[in-house]
Amino acid sequence: MNRIPVDSSNLASVGYDPESLVLEAEFKNGKAYQYFDVPQGTYDELMSSSSKGSYMNNVIKKQFRCSPC
Repeated sequence: MNRIPVDSSNLASVGYDPESLVLEAEFKNGKAYQYFDVPQGTYDELMSSSSKGSYMNNVIKKQFRCSPC
């Protein structure tokens, strides 16, 4: 999955596949995770958030199951 760099103190890059509803996030520490069943709207909200790291922690990490890449 292609990830795009993001402006965040915590996240390095984010990718999304709308067909499989998988969001992939790479953190500044080098670890990457895939989050499953993420709706397009949630991805859009993440990408438009003024604090992508906070959105990731408060919404995505709490609502969606994940696995390391």
